Amino acid sequence: MPHSGVATFYDSNGSGACSYDPSPDPLTAAMNTADYEGSKACGAYVLVRAANGASLTVRITNLCPAPCKAGQLDLSAEAFARLAAPSQGQIPVTWTLASPELSKKISIRYKTGSSQYWCAIQVIDHRNPVARLEVQSGGQFKQLSRADYNYFLSESGSGCGGAIAVTDIHGQRLVVDPLPVKPDVTQATGLQFAAH
Repeated sequence: MPHSGVATFYDSNGSGACSYDPSPDPLTAAMNTADYEGSKACGAYVLVRAANGASLTVRITNLCPAPCKAGQLDLSAEAFARLAAPSQGQIPVTWTLASPELSKKISIRYKTGSSQYWCAIQVIDHRNPVARLEVQSGGQFKQLSRADYNYFLSESGSGCGGAIAVTDIHGQRLVVDPLPVKPDVTQATGLQFAAH
């Protein structure tokens, strides 16, 4: 479903509310609060079309707080410049979720302070937005709640270091074999969601 709004731009260093590391890819954007949905938009790819016919795909890495309106994207300066002259400041756009070809596979990261007693898990480099994360504990998968800074929390420690199931917004579920709880280490999985 296409969204309509305006695009503005800001000085992005690639990191932001989604808690990702700064990215070498300058084509990023901050999502408005309504469409950010408590970090559900983090890592999503969005195809942005300007009225002049120019278009490009950006990755959501940040939250655009008020006065950002529903439908608005705050693009990195580099991304905005590919759509219009920066002197325009803001342009009308439409945008839709994209599912681009990626050479990268999904990675998992445990947050600082994670252990077998408490952990927070982040999914990185996913092609499609992540809808749900579950951890295996006692032979069953248990869904974790998502924090607005884009980590899934196991506050009781259950499942920390166990298998992880990641489900995208299209219902595709990938199961990641158990990974050691190594805080702040990005661990590759070899898995990726199918294109949609």
